[in-house]
Parts: sequence; C-alpha cells; structure tokens
Amino acid sequence: MEYSYLTDPGKVRDHNEDSVTIVKNESGEILLALADGMGGHKGGEIASSIAITHIGKRFMDTYKVGQKEDAIKFLQEIVSEANMLLYKYVEDNPESEGMGTTIVMALLTDEFLLYGNIGDSSGYAIKKDKLYKITNDHTLVNLLVKSGELTEEQAKDHPKKNVLMRALGANMTVEMDIFDVERDVKGIFLCSDGLTGMLEDSQIENVLNSDLSVDDKLQKLINKANNRGGTDNISVAYLKKEENE
Repeated sequence: MEYSYLTDPGKVRDHNEDSVTIVKNESGEILLALADGMGGHKGGEIASSIAITHIGKRFMDTYKVGQKEDAIKFLQEIVSEANMLLYKYVEDNPESEGMGTTIVMALLTDEFLLYGNIGDSSGYAIKKDKLYKITNDHTLVNLLVKSGELTEEQAKDHPKKNVLMRALGANMTVEMDIFDVERDVKGIFLCSDGLTGMLEDSQIENVLNSDLSVDDKLQKLINKANNRGGTDNISVAYLKKEENE
C-alpha cells in the first residue's frame, strides 16, 4: 500500500486555503482528509487548518475506530467537533465572519471503507482502472441539476457553480454525508475543486492509471491543472492498494 498527498496554491491565488493530511493510527487504520477553506483575512486558510489538525489528531489518538457503525459515529463526531471549533473561532474573532471549509474524508480499515463529505471537495474510488465519484457536491448548482432545472453541461459554466449549500463553520450544527463503499478498490482519491474545475474525470483517471510513482502522479495532476489556468488552490490525496490488500 502506498499513499501521498500534495497541495499547491495554483497560478492565480496568492495564498493556499487548502489543507490535507493522511494519518495512520496504532491499529493500522488509515484516514485521508482534505479541506478547502473559504473566507477573507486568511479565514479560509485558518478554517481548513483548524479542521484538518483536529480531525487528524483525534484519529491518531484513537487506537481503533471499532465496527462500521462505531466508525460512522466517530467520523460524524470529529467533524461536529471541528465545526464547533470553527464556530467558536468566528465568535472570538468577528473579523473572520464568513469563514468556513469543505471537508472530504476516506477511512480504510481491514473490514470496511467509508467516505464522508461536506461541500464540494470530491472523494473517488478506483476500481478495475475506472474512476468512480463517491461523494455528492453540496452546491446550489448540483441541487438544480438533481431537480432537473439545469443540465450537467449548463452546470459546468454556471456563474453560481461555487455557491455551497453546506460547509463546516457556517452553522452550529452540520450534517455530513457518509458513504459505505466495498473495500475491494484499487485506490482512494480525494481532491479539492481546484483540480476538478480544471480537469475532467477521464483526465484524472488516465494519470492515476499511468506507470508513474504515486508522488509523480499527484505532481502531474497539479501541473495539468496549473497548465489549464490554475485558477484555484489544488489539493490531492491518493492511496494505492496492492491487489491482495
């Protein structure tokens, strides 16, 4: 099993509001987590950092997440805690009002694989060399697509495509979607919309299926996004499983 992550400010932004980590606890369970912050006065940078730091530490301090039902509760719990930390930060620092962050996670144990997300950062699974999006974007545009008011093509260039319907730090309570995925995947891939806004899923799939090393694959994805404009921060996290794992 190999895994790595990479984050890049892109070509337009002067600072990086994304945070990403991959952590393993003492029992060998692995958590991938990625956050895309938002808000002025470096608010997004602070928001994503608070969320990822808390989530990573809580996981590292947990020897084993338990059965699947326990793990689902654990993921919801640590995200709720991160949400309250952000909410309290804004209360204590009024100039940061409006700051928040997306979150997407994948938890891999010997028994199961769970994904969770809030916002529009994406979680994918690679199975038989095909890339499958697991998470659903919590955006206004995605809501309009689901209701039939917009087509997928219209959604791509819609002026409100980045309007989030859910984010960490926006309210005192937050609901995270959880996805139970078959464990027999070839890989787990998370990314911020700085990548998906620049590249099609098929282009991401081609890079992940190439013969490059895990680190070189991530660097190539970031280079491709930057070559197409790099209009946002770009973050990626990737875990490649061996056939018998």
